Amino acid sequence: MSQTFPGSSVADDSATRTLVLPPARRRRRVKVRTANISRPGRPPALVTVLKSAVIVIAILLSLLPILYMVGMSFKSPDDILSTRILPSRLAFENWTAAFGEWPILIYLRNSLGAALVAVIVALAISIPANYAIARLRAGGKQTLGLIVSAYVAPPIVAIIPLFVLVRAAGLMDSVIGLGIIEGLLLTPVAVWLLDGFFRAIPFEIDEAAQIDGCGPIRTLVSVILPLTAPGIIAVSIIVFILVYNDFLIPLLLTQSVASQTLPVGIALMQGGREVMFGQMAAASLSGLIPIYLLALFLQKWLVGGLTQGSIK
Repeated sequence: MSQTFPGSSVADDSATRTLVLPPARRRRRVKVRTANISRPGRPPALVTVLKSAVIVIAILLSLLPILYMVGMSFKSPDDILSTRILPSRLAFENWTAAFGEWPILIYLRNSLGAALVAVIVALAISIPANYAIARLRAGGKQTLGLIVSAYVAPPIVAIIPLFVLVRAAGLMDSVIGLGIIEGLLLTPVAVWLLDGFFRAIPFEIDEAAQIDGCGPIRTLVSVILPLTAPGIIAVSIIVFILVYNDFLIPLLLTQSVASQTLPVGIALMQGGREVMFGQMAAASLSGLIPIYLLALFLQKWLVGGLTQGSIK
């Protein structure tokens, strides 16, 4: 016995019955107007304009001192005394006199050499110290705070004992001696900056290295240092810039042109009755070039290293 339903077909069998229903009606597509609906995640046009304006203002404010020095380096003494914004003529004699009458290149060499020695000394002390504090749990929880507290006091407080110690050690009036002292003074800063990089590494890596038969020294050299390389580069750049721009310690420990740095040399650029601002501006701009080139070529490692150290 079989029954037939309208709009359907039935296949009757002794074991099974299959019911074939008519195909479902197609749903109508409804068009929704989205012309007035903004895309999610896209900021309004006013916010974008404000952000761009803030960025442009920040760039101009950061470049304003440099632009002022550029203008002063091409001003004549009369233009400097008259407080003119733009020079009446381009006084190239400021640059020729700065490099002809003053040993600017020797000052630059001394600054670069002292900064390089300071970086080596600071890293040679801070890397093992950070490994012992952060990975080997040596010294307790207060060790890092005690090391950083050594940098809290201004250097002027320790000027007299520092001068006596440096003179007794035979490091006076020496670029290498200046770099060693600067590196020792900046070691607390390097330890503090490297602490985040060493603590960000999982301790399971040390355990795996110990299982493979690595001791503490080999673990530091073969495992930890490659992982903290971006942080080490970032800290090296920071220490280098701090030493390169320092004025007080080089003024105290250097006495001759053979060891004086650029900040000290610029401070000495004075005539009989006047300060040669044009020549000082030219010398200052020449000293900015190495730092800007260093920041330009190493900014990827600097930004990446600082970002990695801030994430734990």
